[in-house]
Amino acid sequence: MLLIPAIDLKNGECVRLRQGDMNQVTVFEEDPLVAAKKWVDLGCKRLHLVDLDGAFEGKPVNLAAIKRICEAYPDLDIQVGGGIRSVEIAQMYIDTGVDYLIIGTAAIRNPQLVKDLCVLFPNKIIVGIDAKNGYVAVDGWESVSSISAIATAKQFEQDGVSAIIYTDIARDGMMQGLNLEATHELAHSITIPVIASGGVTDIEDIKRLSALKGSGVIGTIIGRALYEGTLDFNDAQQYILKNI
Repeated sequence: MLLIPAIDLKNGECVRLRQGDMNQVTVFEEDPLVAAKKWVDLGCKRLHLVDLDGAFEGKPVNLAAIKRICEAYPDLDIQVGGGIRSVEIAQMYIDTGVDYLIIGTAAIRNPQLVKDLCVLFPNKIIVGIDAKNGYVAVDGWESVSSISAIATAKQFEQDGVSAIIYTDIARDGMMQGLNLEATHELAHSITIPVIASGGVTDIEDIKRLSALKGSGVIGTIIGRALYEGTLDFNDAQQYILKNI
């Protein structure tokens, strides 16, 4: 079970948003490499990097910060999302040393892009599905579609993506606990791995998550809880090691 610290990048800094709102920003670390070092030193196996500016502009904006982290930790699995909307951008990230590319809204808007990327970069493409009440949300969560998250995940599974990141947008950045019921239902509906996201608050969430071992849920992305100190990463890692 992977515990994956999140480093959200805005203006070159490590920040967190509340429910995807670019106007509700908290800066946690001016140098993202310092944040990365903290989690690596505590034993994390994978980092989750998001170029928030890139997600809104549709092109990489914080590439320099991402490159510094990749160069500092070449043996660490690094997954990146935010603004990956073309083969050229994807190739740029792969050349930088990124291990997994996360396609979000672009996957919904342009499914052919996902198919193309899966062919060009096998086992490196992850689709992020943001959902509210089981339906897919797009465009920075500004709108909720009539497409179910499960149907969407099944389609991308057929296209060859390596995993799904499932985010309950009602809980992301709000520290209200993971929506494990919906996450488990999604994982049960497909055969590729699912990574939970959105709402991790404390060690109790990690304990609840551990109950899903063997279900297809392979880990969770953790953000605000780590930076605000409601979850101790070392304690969470130790619990996982002892119980899974």
